[in-house]
Amino acid sequence: MSEEPLPPEETLAAARELVEAGRPFAAHEVLEARWKASPAEERDLWQGLAQICVAVTHAARGNRVGADRLFDRAAGRLAAFAATGRWAYGVDLETVVERARSRAGRF
Repeated sequence: MSEEPLPPEETLAAARELVEAGRPFAAHEVLEARWKASPAEERDLWQGLAQICVAVTHAARGNRVGADRLFDRAAGRLAAFAATGRWAYGVDLETVVERARSRAGRF
């Protein structure tokens, strides 16, 4: 994966494709590049989405504690971003937060 950030919409499309292909950690890397290049006011969005991908990776590897912690952290970051009212590039943050919170503790 390139460390060069993609534009936001391309980042989301690439990350979605990678997750659907069973490569959540690669999706994390795409999101991480965007997070590191984003303005400070968007960092919770990109970091939260990247953390979800790592949580999925931990869950797939049987690391329940790691998955739970990251789903919880991701939900917190995404909820904080949603509370700002800023545009989330079409991501339904309410649903993503709800799903992250429902995944924590289920493994």
